[in-house]
This record gives sequence, structure tokens and C-alpha cells, in this order.
Amino acid sequence: MEASDVLGAIAIGIGATLVMDLWNLLLKRAFSILSLNYCLLGRWLRHMLVGKFRHASITAASQKPFECTLGWIAHYTIGVMLAVAFVTFASGEWLVRPTLLPALLYGIGTVVFPFFLMQPSFGLGIAASRTSNPTQARLKSLGTHTVFGVALYLCALGVSYFLRGT
Repeated sequence: MEASDVLGAIAIGIGATLVMDLWNLLLKRAFSILSLNYCLLGRWLRHMLVGKFRHASITAASQKPFECTLGWIAHYTIGVMLAVAFVTFASGEWLVRPTLLPALLYGIGTVVFPFFLMQPSFGLGIAASRTSNPTQARLKSLGTHTVFGVALYLCALGVSYFLRGT
């Protein structure tokens, strides 16, 4: 990957994560559907530093200093890492002429991370099976990651505009 590809992928990752956050804000304001509290992501990561990777309930785990800051930084870092991985997989040519389908499928595929890593580690079970409404939680995760995939494509259109110099 060339330096311009890496910078483009970073921009796409930040943009796609921001679009995903705006989507979650819309869901919260319009439909009262809550999103992941990124402070809990930070709490989970802070507990990892002392060797605790799984929790019966992440909300019951002890709070840690700077967990919210770390959670938000981690959230955007994860979005960037996923975008860089996608661009590496799709090639720099995709950055010049992005297409929707690969980005959409990739975004949907990234739902494996919350389903099989984060949610079980937070005490929510595989694919939110221990939540009060697993179907709603699963659809929320799937929808959010679908938006991430669409946003990868939309942000790539902006990046491709600059890469082509037009």
C-alpha cells in the first residue's frame, strides 16, 4: 500500500465511524434506541490491563480513570483499523474507483466483532443472547455495521475525488 492509500484509508475510517455515530444519534433521538456507551468499551480495555478480559456484567465492573476518553479513542481507532484492513484487502484501486457492494459486505461482516468478542466479554452473551431483547440488540448491531459499510463507500467517494485530482 502506498502512503496515499494509507492516508485515504485513515480518512475513510474516521469518516465512516463518524457517520455511524451520527446514525446512532439519530436512532437515539428519533426512536429512543440507545447505542453502546463507549465508556464501557474503555472500562473493558482498562480492565484488560490487569488481566480481566471477560465480565459477568461490564456495567457492574469497577469504573476506571479515563475510561470514557479511552473508549472514544478506541472506537475511532477500531474504525480506522477496519478501514485500513478493508482498503488493504480491496486494493488501492478501490480507493480510486470505489464500489458499494464490497464495502457494504465488509461492513456487514464486521458485525462478528461485537457478536462474538465484545458482547460475550461484556457479559451480554454471544450475539447479545443474555440481553432483555436479543433480537433488537442483534438488529441494532447489524444495522449499525451496515451503515458503517455504506459509509465506507460514501467516504471513499470523497477520498477518490482527491486521489483522481478532479
